[in-house]
Amino acid sequence: MRANYLFTSESVAEGHPDKVCDRISDEIVDLVYREAAKTGVNPWGVRIACETLATTNRVVIAGEVRLPPSLMKKDKDGKDVINPSKFKAAARRAIKDIGYEQDGFHWKKAKIDVLLHSQSADIAQGVDSAADQQGDEGAGDQGIMFGYACRETPDLMPAPIYYSHKILQLLAVARKKGDGEVAKLGPDAKSQVTVRYVDGKPSEATSIVLSTQHLDESWDSKKVRAVVEPYIREALGELKIADDCKWYINPTGKFVIGGPDGDAGLTGRKIIVDTYGGAAPHGGGAFSGKDTTKVDRSAAYAARYLAKNVVAAGLADRCTIQISYAIGVAQPLSIYVDLHGTGKVTEDQIEAAIRKNMDLSPTGIRRHLDLNKPIYAKTSAYGHFGRKAGRDGSFSWERTDLVKALKESVKA
Repeated sequence: MRANYLFTSESVAEGHPDKVCDRISDEIVDLVYREAAKTGVNPWGVRIACETLATTNRVVIAGEVRLPPSLMKKDKDGKDVINPSKFKAAARRAIKDIGYEQDGFHWKKAKIDVLLHSQSADIAQGVDSAADQQGDEGAGDQGIMFGYACRETPDLMPAPIYYSHKILQLLAVARKKGDGEVAKLGPDAKSQVTVRYVDGKPSEATSIVLSTQHLDESWDSKKVRAVVEPYIREALGELKIADDCKWYINPTGKFVIGGPDGDAGLTGRKIIVDTYGGAAPHGGGAFSGKDTTKVDRSAAYAARYLAKNVVAAGLADRCTIQISYAIGVAQPLSIYVDLHGTGKVTEDQIEAAIRKNMDLSPTGIRRHLDLNKPIYAKTSAYGHFGRKAGRDGSFSWERTDLVKALKESVKA
């Protein structure tokens, strides 16, 4: 492990075209869970894989679902088909909340197509038949998922992605409050922070990049920097800004046309932003738009939960966990732990402790982390990890309630 180096991560704001799509997809997931609860449908039976495309005043929602009856209607032949009205309403609310009321992308004027259809019976049987045969749901697909934690920030996240997110979060809050010139910023933005590590620890920011949409066409890069710099400095907090730090604020000059009007968006294109900013491996699967039988999502949450608890327990300063699955098979095929030379115990001990203290079948993960809830829209921007666990059950994978059990297991 290198001691002295530079490392960079980026974040994108909730108004970035891809994040607009992630938000709509996760609003659809929440809608389905909410309607299930409202109508007495068992949330364990919810299935949804929702993809969104957005471009100039156009949104397309597609994917596979198993829906509560309240989201269905009869067609002219008396067959049950998907009722698009509530899906369209959810998308419009999301776009409005993000802040798009522009000629090229407006929450009220955008045309929205809902092309959802029933889940493939072949895929469904991989989950449902496995439950009949094994007593637990099978994984919704094959794949590998990673979790990571380290001691670089209070939330046990890598510093570059932590600070990149924080810059955009502060600007979004200020923009929506509408106080002063910051209210003239648009929803679309990207940030990037380069951190110098000394002796393996974050020491200072050596470059800061921010490109943000602005609604006042007279603004140039200098004006934008004057507006955003106080928020950047606040976001970096205790991280020193190097004396020779390079600032790149709206380096192309004007950034008025933003969001899906400026660049088409798709669900699932910002998976590194969603996780660890490149500081840890990624299995390749996106999270947004998927119910939690899809291990792309639920097992990635479980891996983060376990890695965070390992570090919080003082068993290591850094921890990477990989979990792998096969479609239709409940239990993971493998669990791999890497403590990066920082462990107080061996990786074998941690792997045994994980198996002892958490059922990593999709059923076990959903039960342990209480995932069958409408809690996913808020995950769609500023990262799925390093967030505060909410009273509504959101970000339950950020809890550190497994610390005591892991400590006791490695002692035994």
